[in-house]
Amino acid sequence: MNPLEPQPDAELPDPVPLIGCPYKRDPYPLYERMREAGPVHRVLFPSGVRAWLVTGYDAARAALTDDRLGKNHDRGNDRWRARASIMPEPQHSRLQVHLLHQDPPKHTRMRRHLTDAFAPRRIDGLLPRFQELADRLVDALPETGPADLVAGFAAHFPFRVLAEVIGLREELADLFDRDWGKVVQPVGPTDPGRPLYEARLHGLQSYIAEVVADGRARAGDDLLSRLVAARDRGELSREELDSMVFQLLVAGQEPVTNQLTTALIALFRHPDQLARLRADPGLLPGAVEELLRHDSAFELTTWRFFDRDSDLHGTGIPAGDSVIVSLCAANRDPRRFPDPDTLDLDRDPNPHLAFGHGIHFCPGAALARAELRIALGTLLARLPGLRPAVPDEDIEWIPAVLGRGTNRLPVGYDRRL
Repeated sequence: MNPLEPQPDAELPDPVPLIGCPYKRDPYPLYERMREAGPVHRVLFPSGVRAWLVTGYDAARAALTDDRLGKNHDRGNDRWRARASIMPEPQHSRLQVHLLHQDPPKHTRMRRHLTDAFAPRRIDGLLPRFQELADRLVDALPETGPADLVAGFAAHFPFRVLAEVIGLREELADLFDRDWGKVVQPVGPTDPGRPLYEARLHGLQSYIAEVVADGRARAGDDLLSRLVAARDRGELSREELDSMVFQLLVAGQEPVTNQLTTALIALFRHPDQLARLRADPGLLPGAVEELLRHDSAFELTTWRFFDRDSDLHGTGIPAGDSVIVSLCAANRDPRRFPDPDTLDLDRDPNPHLAFGHGIHFCPGAALARAELRIALGTLLARLPGLRPAVPDEDIEWIPAVLGRGTNRLPVGYDRRL
């Protein structure tokens, strides 16, 4: 039985494998079967990790605010740790104590250092600069297609914007290797790709040390300098500082790159909606929300754990087993979103969970929304006739466990304005 094919009368396997190209290309038929069968299922990831996946909208929203579920890795049991805790020491201890892996009150203390930098009012003040960055990248594209919109635009725009927001000097931004972001894609100790994974990890750690040293030397009013100053005042540990910089560099770049690709693919698959958006840029704010709902770059959340054997929507979960919420499955739940598989740019209300919910709601949500509005608006306005240059079935989806996106997006267009 292929679990990716809708089979209403067949039982789901236990665990449900979340593995392979067909699943990454289109996980939604499987998610539909899982939602219909119940809110919680045991799943198997490519690394061999077995976890519990929450799929329905109401169940997902409840899990995201369930104070019995903690994020700290210390809660994980030996079964989880044997497969999932794959970042070697000392890097794991130095880079994995960021906000996504903390609970209150530590999470509250650390998060307050970020809120001002990503406040909507501050982001609004930077929009003209973001537009300049987008136009500069489009200016460098070929005058006519084809072009790869990942290599030519989506891989660079989010990081350039992030550098402006956090105070990363252009000289240091130029040295960042996007390949380092792949350290969040699990590579087990016996995997043939392990040496490359560890090389990326060492490269990123050395880069973070440079960023911290630069922030200390400048002692400015930007976010990076303020985080270093907080460390020097004893408000953050060295590990917390390095982990927060790690989170900013990786979570602030790759998910937005991936969301741009999922958004463009969704529009290519719905040419009527693409035509509407091109003709009426005023639709962009609502369109961004619908594109986030329709196919989110954050497919799954990171781990959560019960500290004792617990019940989750009628399913018994052992202490220390990992619980993961499928944001994509929640965002296609027909009990919350009518006709959920349809891309409807007029959808209102649209209470999607693409940025999570509760205390771990993405602090960069306002920034990501602004980036998507500017990026999509610029590409549609300046590349008339923008269209895919390869068949849909030839698009290669990244093998990341938690995220969705593509490493290449070949497109055609009539000319560059």
